[in-house]
Amino acid sequence: MSLEPRSREELVTFLSDLHKEFRAHGHEWENNTLGGFLEALTAWVHDSPGAYRYTGEQIPPDGDWTFMARALRAATIYE
Repeated sequence: MSLEPRSREELVTFLSDLHKEFRAHGHEWENNTLGGFLEALTAWVHDSPGAYRYTGEQIPPDGDWTFMARALRAATIYE
């Protein structure tokens, strides 16, 4: 599973693969409840500048934060 989707289509594939992984091995995930997952997601986004520094990378300056926020919000109601 590529951690660097370069297009919307690749992001869709990434998310689909992540969902398949959860269905098969979610019981092994540390954050295997929605509450735990969202808490960890919040913490990681907050701490992401440090995570990038640790790996010697720079946080992408052109990330589309609005798109991701809209996608996450939409997932609360989208069927």
